[in-house]
Amino acid sequence: MSTARDAEGTAEGGTNEASSWDEVAPEAARRLLVAAVGAFAERGYHATTTRDIAGRAGMSPAALYIHYKTKEELLHRISRIGHDKALRILETAADGDGTAAERLADAVVTFVRWHAAHHTTARVVQYELDALGEEHRAEIVELRRRSDAAVRRIINDGVKSGEFDVPDVPGTTLAVLSLCIDVARWFNAEGRRTPDEVGALYADLVLRMVTAAP
Repeated sequence: MSTARDAEGTAEGGTNEASSWDEVAPEAARRLLVAAVGAFAERGYHATTTRDIAGRAGMSPAALYIHYKTKEELLHRISRIGHDKALRILETAADGDGTAAERLADAVVTFVRWHAAHHTTARVVQYELDALGEEHRAEIVELRRRSDAAVRRIINDGVKSGEFDVPDVPGTTLAVLSLCIDVARWFNAEGRRTPDEVGALYADLVLRMVTAAP
């Protein structure tokens, strides 16, 4: 059975932030992208300069423009890769086997775990959308729409099967996604809960949210 957790493992290859970018080549482009993630997460997109990014990567500012024409192109690359991975997790869960409750739990566990294990990356991916140019922003908004549709499909399936009692499916979908995404804002790797534990907790909370009281 294919699960969202399988998709996450294939996409992520572990919980190290740098391992999120194995698909970026050559090595210099990957180093710059990892440096940009750290700078954007720490200072915000607008307060970060290309010199800041190049310095973090141990490169000259001129070297950055060999791989990325602008700072905004760097942000778009980060955002596109992150949103592609998020969409893969959610669509894999939506298309998986099992009941609606099992598929929703799988989606939440894996989506939350990714946001916790890669919280620095996820903060940039999820919270710097407005810094993108109009064309790039429209592209990312479409990926977010598809992510919303995947979760909404699972919830609708649960309503149809009688597993879920959800009067407002669009509103509940937004609440579920917002709950999961917010993990990136507060998660602390030195805290008392691991990404797996936060994922399990949130899956339980979401299932309580959509299931009718006995």
